[in-house]
Amino acid sequence: MVTTGELRRLMRHPGFARLGVVILLVVAWEISARFFLDRDFISPPSTVLTSFGELFGTPGVPSALWLTLYEIAIGFALSAIIGAAIGLAVGLNRLAHQSFMPIILLLYGLPQITILPIFVLVFGIGAASKIAFGVSHGMFPIMIAVAAGVQKIEPVYFDSARSMGASRWHLLRYVIFPHMIPSFFTGLRLGMSGVLLGVLLAELYVSTAGIGYFTSIFTQNFDATKLIGLVSVLAAIAIALNEVVRRVELRYARWRD
Repeated sequence: MVTTGELRRLMRHPGFARLGVVILLVVAWEISARFFLDRDFISPPSTVLTSFGELFGTPGVPSALWLTLYEIAIGFALSAIIGAAIGLAVGLNRLAHQSFMPIILLLYGLPQITILPIFVLVFGIGAASKIAFGVSHGMFPIMIAVAAGVQKIEPVYFDSARSMGASRWHLLRYVIFPHMIPSFFTGLRLGMSGVLLGVLLAELYVSTAGIGYFTSIFTQNFDATKLIGLVSVLAAIAIALNEVVRRVELRYARWRD
């Protein structure tokens, strides 16, 4: 039996507040969709929940889900590798930082959707163009975050490590890596959202497969229930990926506590 004190502690927990907000939004959505909004454009969550069987029974949707997950996973991995490598190279060298950081910021500020046709011409309309377009969205936040993180490392740490005979690997492992962890994972979270956006945009405009393609199909057919169900699946994927990154960050940034 839960005591009054335990109940009060539970109610003060941040997770309880988050759950309350989610429940409140879902109830408001249910009431609005049932009594005030047009069912052709918005479906109540209860209807969406009961339609998942029909959604995944739609020919092509399960394979589209796996294809999109594959593209996101490959794009995210490549973004992390490319972003971390270039971020380190630019952040650790003053001349490189002064020379290339303005170019990186310029490219990051460029609306990526305007160059989507170039990706299609180079990589075709298959999975390669979706992955490449996702990487173009995801690598820049990681790159900028890593460069900013290593720029904050005090030079005295490098001098002290070298005075004790540290090699380049030792500097990377024991000086650079621990200090770049917070910035790196901040970039990973932003990059993950960017990869997801890039892949879905590419599927939405130039694809005959993937979740983005079916999102377009359901929108054109005014199938609000399946559309919202598919959007809910995308939201669940984004939340799951963010949780994976958070847990990895806790594992490798435990020393900060």
